[in-house]
Amino acid sequence: MAEQIDDYFTSVVSGLVPGESRPGVGPEDPIQPPSPLSVQGALDLFDAQVGSRHLDLAARWLRSRGQGFYTIGSSGHESNAAVAAALRPTDPALLHYRSGGFFLARAQQVDGSDPLRDILLGLVAATEEPISGGRHKVFGRHDLNIIPQTSTIASHLPRAVGVAFSIARAAKLRVPSPWPADAVAVCSFGDASANHSTAVGAINTAVQSAFQGLPLPLLLVCEDNGIGISTKTPPGWIAANFGNRAGLAYFEADGFDLPATYATATRAADWVRRNRKPAFLHLRTVRLMGHAGSDLESAYRTSAEITDDFDRDPVLCTARLLIDHGHLSPTDVLARYEDKRTEVLQLAREVAELPQLNSPAAVMRPLTDSADQAAAAVPERVDPVRRVEFLGSPLPEEEGRLTLALSINRALLDVLARYPEALVFGEDVARKGGVYGVTRGLMKKAGSARVFDTLLDEQAILGLALGAGVSGLLPIPEIQYLAYLHNAADQIRGEGATLQFFSDRQYRNPMVVRIAGYGYQKGFGGHFHNDNAVAALRDIPGVVVASPSRPDDAAAMMHTCAAAARTAGTVCVFLEPIALYHTRDLYEDGDGLWLTAYPDPDIHVPIGSARTYGEGTDLTIVTFGNGVRMSLRVARRLEQAHIAARVVDIRWLAPLPVHDIVREANATGRVLVVDETRQSGGVSEGVVAALVDDGFTGALARVTSDDSFIPLGDAALEVLLSEETIEAAAVKLVSR
Repeated sequence: MAEQIDDYFTSVVSGLVPGESRPGVGPEDPIQPPSPLSVQGALDLFDAQVGSRHLDLAARWLRSRGQGFYTIGSSGHESNAAVAAALRPTDPALLHYRSGGFFLARAQQVDGSDPLRDILLGLVAATEEPISGGRHKVFGRHDLNIIPQTSTIASHLPRAVGVAFSIARAAKLRVPSPWPADAVAVCSFGDASANHSTAVGAINTAVQSAFQGLPLPLLLVCEDNGIGISTKTPPGWIAANFGNRAGLAYFEADGFDLPATYATATRAADWVRRNRKPAFLHLRTVRLMGHAGSDLESAYRTSAEITDDFDRDPVLCTARLLIDHGHLSPTDVLARYEDKRTEVLQLAREVAELPQLNSPAAVMRPLTDSADQAAAAVPERVDPVRRVEFLGSPLPEEEGRLTLALSINRALLDVLARYPEALVFGEDVARKGGVYGVTRGLMKKAGSARVFDTLLDEQAILGLALGAGVSGLLPIPEIQYLAYLHNAADQIRGEGATLQFFSDRQYRNPMVVRIAGYGYQKGFGGHFHNDNAVAALRDIPGVVVASPSRPDDAAAMMHTCAAAARTAGTVCVFLEPIALYHTRDLYEDGDGLWLTAYPDPDIHVPIGSARTYGEGTDLTIVTFGNGVRMSLRVARRLEQAHIAARVVDIRWLAPLPVHDIVREANATGRVLVVDETRQSGGVSEGVVAALVDDGFTGALARVTSDDSFIPLGDAALEVLLSEETIEAAAVKLVSR
């Protein structure tokens, strides 16, 4: 098919006669009367279109030689070059994977890059590739303000909304941002992706935000080629769905008409820049050469359907336009076309011989560098005068002993005082102060620009955080319950965690995601409010998962996470045990032993470090979260049976504090892992595996909750780990 399209272009152009289809038009006439596109502008965009086309042809040529690894191309979508020309190079862009024309046209606006070579380097996964370092083929460059996206099946739209929101918010807070205050965020996607719930939610968020009067300069570009892989989009669906959407300005253009596309894109971009509201640019395109090189398009499209699109090829249409107006002759067009082929193929031959990533260390370097920097992160010292002015009196360390909830609250105040770019947001966190009061009073102290409520959509909340993170802010979003995370987990897995990896740390999205979780909550149960599923978080490379149980640890670990996010760009998840929020007592009613004093605000807990209670020599209990309190209570009862146990709170679920676990295990030679999460996929699997991998040969056992959802009421106790189970397992292990 690639050869057929290539041949069709050359044969049609060879037969064209200047002015034949547009009699009376001469070389001095404008490209098209209502269009602001100059002749030189049209020639530049044609160069970008032709370059993009030959990159697609080269991708298939490289793949045929076993030297290329990516063949999803931009053929039929090259009119997106006009969208780039309508924007400024300082406008942040999050692009669809058919954005070759846009990338090349954006590069024309900025000196210092070789965009043809850049894209070819990505196709062959060469380490010289300037954005991902050979880890993926992406459209991205830091100096072009193109934020790299990997598999953009709408997953980048929530982040794009966040970027648009943060342009104005950073300016309002007067904190540095990589984007100018009048920038426009642009996000492109396909017609099939427009149906994805992530896209629907993101667009709803943009429209609702603008409805409330919040500045949200976002240009949404839907490149509608009428098909998603093999599934057709109903004709007229995009226009019907978005053409009359309240609060969303709608613009449309046919991509085969370059001047009209440029004129419409310019109007759309100017409208967004002027009004600071979202707009939808519906760009009608065609898809040439199938979905990818491996796609057998004839299996689901007739020959007529395929060839009918050839005459709407934007490269051919631009060539016809330039010839009709006498700006180029057919010979000139073919010469430019063949010269570009020669240039691209020569570059392809050169880059195909370049080194690729050749070791685990090389592949993982962005992850390991980030982890090393995060491990070394310490909180920035806060100005004592500013702290007093911000927090008021008494200071947290002067309040006496605090609950877990109050300690987290005070730690968030400290973070807001320490970092002017920090934001706290989520459902119900501002006026109400959170379902459990953890964020109560923060908005009054920090103001509604820094502590605010969001709509009820976890994808939108995390997307806002992702966009804020790349825009110079330090987001601290709240997901109200752990069970609510899972419908939006890909915003962490596919977007947040991958950005440093696929941009070689040139782009980062720092954040601290607060999540209320685990079981044992009384009076407000059921599986959506009591959830112990953490496996989806623990296997994401580079994500730090903090799980404090004691109030003093919670504050110090929050300081650590904020510092790691800010200095290393770390994505941190901060799991807060709901059942311990307001717990005061440990052993007996009224003993107040679960309360602690607030630590020095400059104290932090290093990532991946555990905390040990006691010096027992008979048994090491390794646990976390609610398990810490249960295990401490069990350890006291074990003393009566003459069993001396030490309790290790691992505190960090990722990375696990392996060194500390192994040290405490060897101190007794017997280890009981107490895990309130599920037997399958729970934390204990990782702890046991770490001990085995390290060569621990002592006695080893684990107790967990059952592989069950958590039901309502007292029935929950039938499937959750209990103190009785822990005690019985401890006695059995010591008695071996």
